[in-house]
Amino acid sequence: MHHLDAHTATAIDQALFCYKTCHGMAMTHCLEMGGRHAEPAHLRLMAACAEICRTTAHLLLMNSEHGKHLCPECAEVCEACAADCERIGDMEPCVAACRSCAQACQALAH
Repeated sequence: MHHLDAHTATAIDQALFCYKTCHGMAMTHCLEMGGRHAEPAHLRLMAACAEICRTTAHLLLMNSEHGKHLCPECAEVCEACAADCERIGDMEPCVAACRSCAQACQALAH
């Protein structure tokens, strides 16, 4: 594997962790809880967050110039997901993963 600088490695790790957390919680916790947790807009946002995190991590792993271009958008979606998960409640792991990913992507974008 090519050498990754510390900011890139952190962004990849945080994006993959956020992907795993958002996707996993949406498909288990949210669907099982029902109610506000299973609102279509909330599940779509969680799915979008998981997907942009996965895609950003993959492009960064490939050393594609487009990976860093996706970082600001990834951070924006993660922040939106964190806010929505916080609004719904009982979703602290997702809120924390999204905020950590947003911070790592913002650091890489600048």
